[in-house]
Amino acid sequence: MIKAVIFDMDGIIIDSEPFWKEIEINIFNSIGVPLTNELCETTAGMRLDEVIKHWHIKYPWDKDKSPFEKINNDIVKGLIEIIRSRGELNKGIKELLEMFRKKDLPMAIASSSNKNIIDAVLDKFKIREYFKVIHSAQFEEYGKPNPAIYLTTAKLLGIMPGESLAIEDSFKGVVAAVAAGMKTAVIPDLYNFYNPKYYIADARFRKITEFTEDEFKRLNEL
Repeated sequence: MIKAVIFDMDGIIIDSEPFWKEIEINIFNSIGVPLTNELCETTAGMRLDEVIKHWHIKYPWDKDKSPFEKINNDIVKGLIEIIRSRGELNKGIKELLEMFRKKDLPMAIASSSNKNIIDAVLDKFKIREYFKVIHSAQFEEYGKPNPAIYLTTAKLLGIMPGESLAIEDSFKGVVAAVAAGMKTAVIPDLYNFYNPKYYIADARFRKITEFTEDEFKRLNEL
């Protein structure tokens, strides 16, 4: 039985993936990393510090001139500015939150994003009240696809991982949730909807509004 629901944030609560691409491409290009939209997709769901290390291995730059910490801070700052000015809640997410609240299911956020970014989203849209637990992978030794963030979030909720439903959009996030032993629903971008690698999730939806009462009942009976 599902006793709690754990949400990823980027791509689920807010369509921030285009913002991530915009700010990452701008900053990485400025230090000589030929980042593109397609390359950004290969790191979707990863923690920012791991993304920075990943691109440094592939396209080394002078760390004295552009240290990892500065790049991290510049991306976080730039992303928060974009979210505050242009960010919008994904269609259907408020209704989904209300559906789970009416069922008295505790909810949590388990995001790869920096805590400051999570706070910016929750405060802009005034949805903090929905979540009993808010957890960032920045406080874990490893980010997604490692299951650590989901295992910790379940512990903070006071439930077993197998009693949780995780809602994800990225493959790395799905792998993390499945590895944690959770029921998993995925809402990938439409281009990847039929990608067989997403079949490891218990349910797939094209959009959030497809996640209905009937779909929850089906997942709860698995």
